[in-house]
Formats: sequence, C-alpha cells, structure tokens
Amino acid sequence: MRNKALNILLRALPVIIVLILLGGIAVWINGKDADKADSGRMVYAPAKVTSVLSDNTQEDFKNAEGRRTGDQELELLILSGDHKDEIMTVTNYMSALFNVDVQQGDRIIVRIMTDENGSYYASVFNYDRGIVLGGFLLVFFGLLAALGGKKGMGALAGLLLILGCIWFILIPCLLRGVPAIPVTISVSAVSAAAGLIFLNGYSKKTFCAACGCVGGVLVSGIAVAVVGVLSPMNGFNMQEAENLILYGADQGLKVSGLLVCGVLISALGAVMDVALGIASSVWEMKEQNPDASSGNLFRSGMQIGKDAMGTMANTLILAFAGSSLNMLILVQTYNIPFLQLINTDSIALEVVQSVAGSIGILMTVPLVAFISARLMARGKKQRV
Repeated sequence: MRNKALNILLRALPVIIVLILLGGIAVWINGKDADKADSGRMVYAPAKVTSVLSDNTQEDFKNAEGRRTGDQELELLILSGDHKDEIMTVTNYMSALFNVDVQQGDRIIVRIMTDENGSYYASVFNYDRGIVLGGFLLVFFGLLAALGGKKGMGALAGLLLILGCIWFILIPCLLRGVPAIPVTISVSAVSAAAGLIFLNGYSKKTFCAACGCVGGVLVSGIAVAVVGVLSPMNGFNMQEAENLILYGADQGLKVSGLLVCGVLISALGAVMDVALGIASSVWEMKEQNPDASSGNLFRSGMQIGKDAMGTMANTLILAFAGSSLNMLILVQTYNIPFLQLINTDSIALEVVQSVAGSIGILMTVPLVAFISARLMARGKKQRV
C-alpha cells in the first residue's frame, strides 16, 4: 500500500510542481500593480426589489415584440458591499434593447456611482444571473463527473486549469504589454500539456498529443499571421479595438497581436481533441499489434485522422458562424454586395479565424500520426 501511494505521489509530482509554478506566476502578475489599484467611483452590487412603487410600462408589439417598455420606480435592498442593507430608490428605464423587467422579490444587479463630494446614487444594471449560471455549471460538472468517471474528472480539472491560465496569466500579461504571440503560445502549450496529463495521465500518447497540440496551434498562428500581413489585417481591425486602445493602452496593452492570439486560443480545444484522438488510436493499434511498423502505424493514424478532419474543421467553422449569426442576418437584411461583404473587416476576420483554425486541425493529424508512429513503434506492449 505504501509503495502504491508513493508511486501515485511521484506520478502527480510534476503536475503539482507545474500548478505551484503557474499559481506563483499568476499571483506575481496580478499582484504586481495591486498597490496602484483604483478603488473606483463605480461599483456593482446585488440587490432585491422590495417594492414596485410605480409602473408606467406597457407591452410594445410594434418595436419590442411584446416586451414591456416605459419606466418603473423601484425600492431596492442592497445585499452586499459597502452599502449592504441600505434601501435605495431607482428608476428603471425599459426599452426594446435595455429591458430589465422585474417584479417585487426579484434580484438584480445595480450600479452605484459615487460623486467627488461623497454623494452616491444607484441605477439598474441587469438581472442577477449568478445563481442560475452557477447552477447550470454545476449540472454540467455533475454530468461530466457522473458519465465520464475518472476521465471526466480529469477533463474537468484540465478545463479549469486552462481557463485559469488564460484568465490569471495570459490576459494580465497581455494587459502589461508582454509580446502577445510568444506568451500566448507559451501559455497554450503549458496549459494544453497539463490538461492532457490531467485527462490521460503520463504516457507516450499524452506526450504525442501534447506535441501535436503545440504544432497545430503554431500552424494556426502562422497561417493567420501570414494572411494578416498580406491582407493587411491585425488586431486594429477588430470591433473591440477602439475600447482596447482607450482603456488598455495606459497599462501597456498592444492591440496588434491580439488577432493571432484569439485564433490560437479558439483553435486550442479542437486541436487537443484531434491530437488525443489520433494518439490514442495509434496507441491502441500498437497494443493490439506489437509488431506493427512505424509506417503501418502512421498510415493507420492518417486513415483515422481523415475521418476526424472534416468533422472537426466543420465544428470550428460552424462555431464561428454561430457566434456571428446576427451579423450574417444583417448582411442579408442590407443586401450587401459580395465584393463589399468579403472586404468588410468583421467578415474577413471571421473567415481568417475559422480557416486558420481549421488549417491547424488539418496539420495536427499528420503531425500527431508521425510522432506517435515513431515513438510507439520503438516500445514494447505496455499498459497505459
């Protein structure tokens, strides 16, 4: 029993070290400018509607598809923060686009503004969706753990690690002016490798999948960078560029490399899926036929990969199309000519992002098949 526990500890030690290092980097990056943090004159707080003092709304079928528009006078109880337990009165203006329709007892989020003289007032920001979204995530986590078992828990741990690396390491680095593409590649490589280890443990197929991830993401980044230079196209073409310049430039943010970074992150999940699938397939074929040559393993991996290429490429392209559905509807509404459409920044960006990500997936298949075939053909049959 002691030897088994020691083996488990030794196998987990590299992951623990990586987590400690990543945690230390995150703390250092996020605490670097903590003393410069602005307390701010605007805060957000949850509140409960204790009473609807007046309601001057009516259903608008002409412009709002039956949603109520007008204004409400609300009495609110602040539930947390510096103003906890205070009673505030706010006017809730409701239109077709901004429409927080509430009744007594509902929970909302309010924005509290403090003037220089110390006076403050509140305004309605949005519904309080925290409980619903939290419950939705718990359902997802529960299903993943129940149906996936140990693998599901590993996948969940890997997902949380990757998201944590993006939020606590990558984004703060970008905000501080660290070169965007190198830091994105580094964070993607480390988080993908750690995520695959959580999912599949230490094995040759994990190593092969990790190498394939790095290679596939690099290919995607190179593809979009080349097209960006030839187009020309960069982060300044993005819709959010103006706000990023206004609010991020003071902290050192460099907008030009963000387009490539977005492609690298968006392609990471699909590339990980394809890479692990090919590596696992080659591993299983080697297990079933220990005498298989590297050439046979490579051809088999490629044959399996061809089936995954189309579906995963379609997944990535359709994901981009789904996220841009409203924009595509507007395109048809305005009858925009094709020549104008294809040269519009937003459409061109979507095309480049989706195609570059798909190229990364396509190139991942031969890369992982080659690495897996070479490494696994050397070893004898062994248990994962």
